[in-house]
Amino acid sequence: MRVPLSWLREYVDLPATETGRDVQTRLVAAGLEVETVEQLGAGLKGPLVVGRVLTIEELTEFKKPIRHCTVDVGQANGTGEPQEIICGARNFAVGDKVVVALPGAVLPGDFQIAERKTYGRMSRGMICSSSELDMGDDGTKGIIVLPPEYEVGIDATELLELFDEVLDIAVTPDRGYALSLRGVARETATAYGLPLRDPALLDVPGPNAYGYPVNVSDPIGCDRFTARTVVGLDPEARSPIWLQRRLQKAGMRPISLAVDITNYVMLELGQPLHAYDRTRLDGPIGVRRAEAGEKFTTLDGVNRVLDAGDLVITDSRGPIGLAGVMGGANTEIADAETHPETGEVKGTTEVVIEAAHFDPISIARTARRHKLASEASRRFERGVDPEAGAAAAQRTVDLLVLLAGGTAEAGVTHVVAPSAPRTVTMRADHPDRVAGVDYGRETVVRRLQEVGCDVYGQDELVVTVPSWRPDLAAPNDLAEEVIRLEGYENLPSTLPKPPPGRGLTERQRLHRRLGRALASAGYVEALNYPFIGEQVLDQLGLAADDPKRRLVTLVNPLSDEEPALRSTLLPGLLGALRRNDGRGSHDLALFETGLVFQAGETPGVALRLPVDRRPTDEEIAELDAVLPAQPRHAAVVLAGAREQAGWWGKGRPAEWADAVEAARSIAAEARTELTVRQGQYGPWHPGRCAELVVVVDGEERIAGHAGELHPRVLKALGLPARTCAMELDLDLVEQASAGTVPAPRIATFPVATQDVALVVDGQVPAAEVEKALTDGAGELLESIRLFDVFTGEQIGEGKKSLAYALRFRAPDRTLTVEEASAARDAAVALASERTGAVLRGA
Repeated sequence: MRVPLSWLREYVDLPATETGRDVQTRLVAAGLEVETVEQLGAGLKGPLVVGRVLTIEELTEFKKPIRHCTVDVGQANGTGEPQEIICGARNFAVGDKVVVALPGAVLPGDFQIAERKTYGRMSRGMICSSSELDMGDDGTKGIIVLPPEYEVGIDATELLELFDEVLDIAVTPDRGYALSLRGVARETATAYGLPLRDPALLDVPGPNAYGYPVNVSDPIGCDRFTARTVVGLDPEARSPIWLQRRLQKAGMRPISLAVDITNYVMLELGQPLHAYDRTRLDGPIGVRRAEAGEKFTTLDGVNRVLDAGDLVITDSRGPIGLAGVMGGANTEIADAETHPETGEVKGTTEVVIEAAHFDPISIARTARRHKLASEASRRFERGVDPEAGAAAAQRTVDLLVLLAGGTAEAGVTHVVAPSAPRTVTMRADHPDRVAGVDYGRETVVRRLQEVGCDVYGQDELVVTVPSWRPDLAAPNDLAEEVIRLEGYENLPSTLPKPPPGRGLTERQRLHRRLGRALASAGYVEALNYPFIGEQVLDQLGLAADDPKRRLVTLVNPLSDEEPALRSTLLPGLLGALRRNDGRGSHDLALFETGLVFQAGETPGVALRLPVDRRPTDEEIAELDAVLPAQPRHAAVVLAGAREQAGWWGKGRPAEWADAVEAARSIAAEARTELTVRQGQYGPWHPGRCAELVVVVDGEERIAGHAGELHPRVLKALGLPARTCAMELDLDLVEQASAGTVPAPRIATFPVATQDVALVVDGQVPAAEVEKALTDGAGELLESIRLFDVFTGEQIGEGKKSLAYALRFRAPDRTLTVEEASAARDAAVALASERTGAVLRGA
């Protein structure tokens, strides 16, 4: 919201010495986000005067049209003689009043005006456009043509209000009242302790039977609708300079008088309005929900297909406006047009003014659904004062009568759905308990009254909330108002006192260890937003009944394309890999640890916890029961080279085994035994997918998967060939942890090494063979390592040879050859029994 300081002073008698910076400081202290204070006219220096064009000579000997003009600037040039000026613009004629910068003037951007000879003539000044004076968009691209009533030679800087300060306020969703001069003025008056001249305090006539007929069929979507009619408008009337300049300073472009007035009143009072050409209306105005598939053309010329949730304004023909968002092209105000033969001027001479209050949620959804954010929808979705509609309509009528020569009809339509004042009950010391400051009842009541509340009671306060503050709905909201008006800077700074002897939890230490382990292995941590869309789950190839498809959908997502919380870390990591690969970084190894969100079967309603005491265990348990499960996962993705080539030898590309090794590293840090076996799941290649299994309470649980991604997934997501990935449930891994690791024992007796090569079917996982060897070897086995895998004609088709190194050691003696051989034979025998392994060469 852009707030010109000169406009703000109309409602609050600020001291003359107060600058925009001073006001910014006060408003920031009161909780408004005033981002900048723009100095309008900075660098501008006169003389800048009003002139009247006397003559125009067209110079045709140049490549572009050039005009040699003489302009009467009165006594502003010291001589009273006409001023010679060269100008290339063509939107003015002899007799027009224009803005002239005389020699010695300096325009914004340090553009100095001086006498000079150009195009063979002398030019003693410059005829100015709005862009050259840094006035903002005025709807034209040419010279400023002033109304004829202004006197030649007067100072144009005052006429055009070129010097001003504008506060740019970032209005948060809970402070919709600040999207108006009225709301900002109220905050300013409170901050300075000055009275407010409320522009909404107008004499408004009551409703009668002569107003334009209005039928509201959806009182939930539209609880108030005011309609007023003004006739006899002058179609040639133009917005006065003061009105245009205020709109420009506020960041809006002047369009036509009727539209400018509705925009002006919206900026002043915060109530969006719409003006219909009454001659183009057909029958009564109605408010209803749209029919699914109904079509309607908005003012921007776009033919839109409506949704059943859209609230529309109608006449007997159908929709004439998207309620609270944008009007329709079939009833818009017509610009004045002059008939080329008769000279008759045609345009809108009768208007019906709409000032309504719509449901904020409905307007927000409609604006987002149609991607059609407007100044009106911004205000409605943040909360508009429902009591301001009648005053805004009256203010619009007054301005149309004053500036367009119209006549207000006596009829007034005011449709109101029954409602009661909103009240909040609060203990008088509640703000004290929230802030830790002793404000006292008198201060609390005074501050709430400054906000606009009516307060009754002693120890227990009954607070009637003002209509322009829909965000005040609970005692904590009222406490916040007291605290911010008393000054956040006055709150005491106290540090929490944690009990001694408590450091990081075991879970926190685990996450730090595995992060260091992956970083040491060459992975780079990539943190991603936790939002996804359902389409990415299709791209990952997840089955229709996969639990990861049960998403937790946000009520108010940042993006319609990603409205849900992630159920897997892969979309974010793969997106980061794709972006880096597209920017020339092809050898990538990324990892991330973070929460994923798993929706329950039936969603619940969260309990609102108190802030003045610690929640009870029952309250916390009730809140936890309705929250989605949020396990912590770890994931890695790899692409390109895993080992770089160089003088030391050949490099190698990242492959599925690297993803599996990352999972083993995590399990090692968690002191968990991880079983790796062949699997098949969603994004992974069916022949290069490892299933990662842990044992929790004696039961095998699948903790994740690792391997090479499926080619279809790579194509759908635009990833490099042979991209690999791993994702692991850290909570499951932690549950399977062996806990405290005993200190290693240093053996004093030598090791006995036995190598075995076993031939098995090609489909038998090496992990099963290793498990059988380990179980069969008994307690003497210290370690086992697979050091060779061989396939070929020598061992037969569909077979493979697995070579293992077995290390045996006894804690109390040196093993004999017979003992080591017996343990090896027992291991081979059990492997043969379980997997059909045959000792190679036997």
